[in-house]
Amino acid sequence: MRHIAAIACTLSLATAPALAQQTMPFDSQEIGTVSPALEAYTKDDLFGKVWENAALSKRDRSLATVAALIARSQSEGLEDYIGHALDNGVTPAEISEVITHLAFYAGWQNAMIGVDAASDVFEERGISADRLPAANPDDMLPLDQEAEAARQSSVQERYGDVSQGVVDDTERLLFRDLWLRPGLEPRDRSLVTVAALIAAGHVDQITFHLDRAMDNGLTKDEASAMLSHLAFYAGWPNVFSAMPVAQKVFQGRDGQAETRSEGQN
Repeated sequence: MRHIAAIACTLSLATAPALAQQTMPFDSQEIGTVSPALEAYTKDDLFGKVWENAALSKRDRSLATVAALIARSQSEGLEDYIGHALDNGVTPAEISEVITHLAFYAGWQNAMIGVDAASDVFEERGISADRLPAANPDDMLPLDQEAEAARQSSVQERYGDVSQGVVDDTERLLFRDLWLRPGLEPRDRSLVTVAALIAAGHVDQITFHLDRAMDNGLTKDEASAMLSHLAFYAGWPNVFSAMPVAQKVFQGRDGQAETRSEGQN
């Protein structure tokens, strides 16, 4: 699909009057010239219902969508969705940090796809570099020394004899640098990380990061809604592969909450 609109356009949904005037990041008419059914699903279900579901804010849906597209190397439509994210309250600084963050979790060249798309949007909207996070911020977020020491010890024990370089860079670059950058809240870093992992099918890594996301403030209802949202952007198979992992994380946290409650009685 060609980029027909660089900013969101408004469409009237005749089949759903209560949901009329839905905002979409692209013109859906071209879809209808190839697949009227896909156009209907896009307007009525994806944007008429999923994007309107208040279980996850449109801002968070935008973050998850941009992360999923970058993780899947999908440049088509990314420029439009970045513009849509800005319209939904994501700041240019946050877009910048999402792309930087995903270089480590989706790969450098996938991040460059995000750079290409965002640069066009930033230029069109007059967003200059002075509105973006510095390479070396003055004030980093505080490090949870105990949690990081436990994580590092576990990784060192399991993988130190496999690749000490990976173990060292994970500590130095990711958990003592990237995750402490102030341009994106820890909850949002976790959200885009989990979205990228689901979209790329990296099931084994979801447990740690979903649990961390919920420690950082993502609620169970929001995580559940993100799974439903990503089914449309990553495909049902990737989401169903992630569902058992999410289920175990939810059950584990529910069990911990019950144990704490019993201890207080």
